[in-house]
Amino acid sequence: MEVIYKSTRNDNEKVTASQAILKGLAENGGLFVPNSIPVLDVDLNDLAKMNYQEVAYEVMSRMLTDFTEEELKYCINSAYDKKFDREEIAPLVKKGDAHYLELFHGSTIAFKDMALSILPYLLVTSAKKNKVENDIVILTATSGDTGKAALAGFADVPGTRIIVFYPKNGVSPIQEKQMITQKGDNTSVVGIIGNFDDAQTGVKNMFNNKELAKEMEAKGFQFSSANSINIGRLVPQMVYYVYAYTRLIANGEIQAGDRINVVVPTGNFGNILAAYYAKEMGLPIGRFICASNENKVLYDFFETGVYDKNRDFILTSSPSMDILISSNLERLIYRIAGDDAAKNAELMKELNETGKYEITEDMAKKLSEFYGNYATEKETAATIKKIYESDSYIMDTHTAVAATVYDKYVSETGDKTPTVIASTASPYKFTRSVMEAIDTRYASQSDFDLVDELQKLSGVSIPQAIEDIRSAEVLHKTVCDKSDMEKTVRTILGL
Repeated sequence: MEVIYKSTRNDNEKVTASQAILKGLAENGGLFVPNSIPVLDVDLNDLAKMNYQEVAYEVMSRMLTDFTEEELKYCINSAYDKKFDREEIAPLVKKGDAHYLELFHGSTIAFKDMALSILPYLLVTSAKKNKVENDIVILTATSGDTGKAALAGFADVPGTRIIVFYPKNGVSPIQEKQMITQKGDNTSVVGIIGNFDDAQTGVKNMFNNKELAKEMEAKGFQFSSANSINIGRLVPQMVYYVYAYTRLIANGEIQAGDRINVVVPTGNFGNILAAYYAKEMGLPIGRFICASNENKVLYDFFETGVYDKNRDFILTSSPSMDILISSNLERLIYRIAGDDAAKNAELMKELNETGKYEITEDMAKKLSEFYGNYATEKETAATIKKIYESDSYIMDTHTAVAATVYDKYVSETGDKTPTVIASTASPYKFTRSVMEAIDTRYASQSDFDLVDELQKLSGVSIPQAIEDIRSAEVLHKTVCDKSDMEKTVRTILGL
């Protein structure tokens, strides 16, 4: 059965998987969603005998139906190779009562590698399939991790350019150093005076600018996206939830068909939405536990049915979640509105004009599988210290937000269903916050001195990604105001 992708804001806009990957964003700011999610018709016990690449093929071939077996296997095998430091790609580690799905073993030590390692291959293959002659310009906003992972994936890929915008004062020192030292003749990195939501809004506005699109076409360019709004990001993320479930079977922790819960530290809502789509495919997930930091717009939404971004933006120790406009929530809103593009478009118009919207009671009832909560900065630090002392396991700040919320969930519900926590970044990416949480005596040391201290405490080798940037030359120095993003893109592309 062919899966067709349609816009969340216009029932008449329909494309193939490869066309959706190429476009990134639908017309009028809509997102592409599958017209139906096919059942994963492979026995879970059989999947438990497969490696990551084989599981990836089974999941992705159901969703990306206009790719041939040869094309898809080429993309998968090119992406999930020696750039990951573990053969299993995404190991599952049991600590306490939870299973941590370590998604940070790729080349940039964050979960974005899981999808952004394959997106360049999917995109270039899609361009060939659709006879695209233009250079593809990847235009991306990042709250810290997507930027580096996308830059690493697209660096020097023929027929592509990549421009990444990040909040100049809203990422960790190591996240920033990873981006501004990125090599590649086709890469550009720009810090903006503003926050992530400003960067994301600026990027969306450029995607929707018809005049800019015409000028780019005349110069042989067209935009696509590496953000989680691109379905080529979302589908690969479904894979690791299926893989985690099958590892639990392989490890004798559950029987095929048993339910699990998943906990996801959530900013833009893409990672948890991938788990939701995996359930729609047939994976037995009971509850989706949505963990927020002090920017708790999603927690408030699940509590009240009102999405309201009109609030102070808080810079936290988990910057990849410092987001007030969770773009991928739109895909879930569309689903609970009964795949009603007109209703969804109306709500998104309200969000754009007033900064808030409210869902109906009927829609709210369809969110019963979701549980939301949040962790304060103090609670996040306390969880890092507690789990280090109890299990000799050091986690990053985002994972600690998830672990804190999981504890709150169990405390409130008593639900002891086997649970997978998405561990989304290496602690080496946030050394200062992690080390100061363990002991305040580390406060006086530099970020790179703390890398060595973390290695001593954890016994985990320093990732190559960190070693590479210790003395790397800064190659990208452009900074612009949030109002000058389009002007900056024009300069970079010579328009």
